[in-house]
Amino acid sequence: MSVQERKERERAVRERLIVATARELAEQQGWDSVTTRRLAERIEYSQPVLYSHFRGKREIIGAVALEGAAEMAAALRAATSAVDDPRARVTALAHAYLDFAASNPAVYDALFQLDGGLAFAQEDTPELLKDAFAALLESLEEVAGGGVHPGVFTEVFWASLHGLATLTRSGRLPPEYAERRVELLVDRLAMV
Repeated sequence: MSVQERKERERAVRERLIVATARELAEQQGWDSVTTRRLAERIEYSQPVLYSHFRGKREIIGAVALEGAAEMAAALRAATSAVDDPRARVTALAHAYLDFAASNPAVYDALFQLDGGLAFAQEDTPELLKDAFAALLESLEEVAGGGVHPGVFTEVFWASLHGLATLTRSGRLPPEYAERRVELLVDRLAMV
């Protein structure tokens, strides 16, 4: 291995450490606690080293969001891949999405609530974000209904899931009706 290859590998390891540490800190104490100073202290590198990887917190949030998008896409596909019935597949998709949001609140916030400097629904949208949307679309396009654009249907279904996830997390929806909400969403919106 050349010196250049070793340096590139070490740089990639440091970058993964920064992202993992930011994510861990955000999950434990919230995104307000994630500062470049605290990250530098936790990873035992100087702030200039951290800035050599990321220009600031916004880019770190974006990196966590991209990592989270890949994980969410994998979780959605895992939940739906073995289900043949369209209704059961959409139900599994909804549960996997809501479970991901509940289990990874800081990552979910990085993806959908905070400014990570990432473009959504544009030409320059990162591939990992496009793939996360594709993981939704794969299960929803067959239930969109005649005359309904599958992408638009997926956006509306996704927006409904997002609303359920954020309202549930903030305590604005009583937890005892969680399953009924998913049933209604699948029955009335997907109509399967």
